[in-house]
Amino acid sequence: MITTLFQNPIFSNVFLGNTLQQYTIALIAFVVFLIILGIFRTVILARLGKLAAITETDIDDTAVRVIKTLKPPFYIFLSFYLAFQFLTFEAVIVDQVVNVIFLLWIVYQVIIALSVLVDYMIQKKLDKDEGQNVFAYSILKKIAKLLIWLFGILFVLSNFGIDVTSLIAGLGIGGIAIALAVQNILGDLLSSFAIYFDKPFEIGDFIVVGDKKGTVEKIGIKTTRLRSPQGEEIIMANSKLTDAHIQNFKRMEERRVVFSIGVVYETSSDKLKKIPTIVKKIIESTDGARFDRVHFKSFDDSALSFEISYYVLSSEYTQYLDINQSINFAIKETFENEKIDMAYPTQTLYIQK
Repeated sequence: MITTLFQNPIFSNVFLGNTLQQYTIALIAFVVFLIILGIFRTVILARLGKLAAITETDIDDTAVRVIKTLKPPFYIFLSFYLAFQFLTFEAVIVDQVVNVIFLLWIVYQVIIALSVLVDYMIQKKLDKDEGQNVFAYSILKKIAKLLIWLFGILFVLSNFGIDVTSLIAGLGIGGIAIALAVQNILGDLLSSFAIYFDKPFEIGDFIVVGDKKGTVEKIGIKTTRLRSPQGEEIIMANSKLTDAHIQNFKRMEERRVVFSIGVVYETSSDKLKKIPTIVKKIIESTDGARFDRVHFKSFDDSALSFEISYYVLSSEYTQYLDINQSINFAIKETFENEKIDMAYPTQTLYIQK
């Protein structure tokens, strides 16, 4: 029937280098391709939707999102492009325009699909880290998407016959010049990423860096801000923090305390032998403390010295201070009751007549 229809002389008429028969075939091909692509999209989305409903993983949900980025205009133009191959135009510019539009659209869709995958991977990492380091991951996501667009643009320029080698070299030289100009800022930026991902400390941790100490309040691109026990804000460059020795007290499960006490030389041997037992009972009776040891350590200039060690079963600094204070009060009170005198720096002067 179609063959008989095409035998009509009217289909032999030529417009812009193609017969009406060729235009008709192209139109039929356009409709067929459009139907096939529509069915394909519907079937694939339906199957992936069912798969997503019965699986615990979310990779299939991401696949659905990728396919949904292909909007109806894309399928319409893709059908048009495939049907366009049935036609031949004398003006080369027509083919070039259609090919350029097709290339740009394909590259754009690939970029969008890759961006969806980047969002998926970043979100998976955020979920794994329980929502921490949101700022660092947002910066990383933007950099990744910027690189995707950059590669997409270079790919398009390369297909347009432009030599991208010199362009890449120019970008490299320009990048080096910019990096040298802002090397301190870049150093702090890279250090912030090191802090975010290596996690030597997190917001809320109490840290000591050299002679500075405080609770971490904010980790920024260039600086980290601490709140000292006295209340002032301490601002430190991230590059300095990554090069420094950091003590993180928040991650302690328990805190070891070592201190010394001294009694006067006039203390009798019997009382000296009681001191380890006295101190041990005091520490063992204190909630939140675990006894380690106590020893008669040395004969000092003005005192008989004992070294005491115990553990505070908490990382909280305030609780450590409370327990330490309670133990000190108990030692002082018990020594007073036992008539054991604490030592202090003294000198005895002997005068010979």
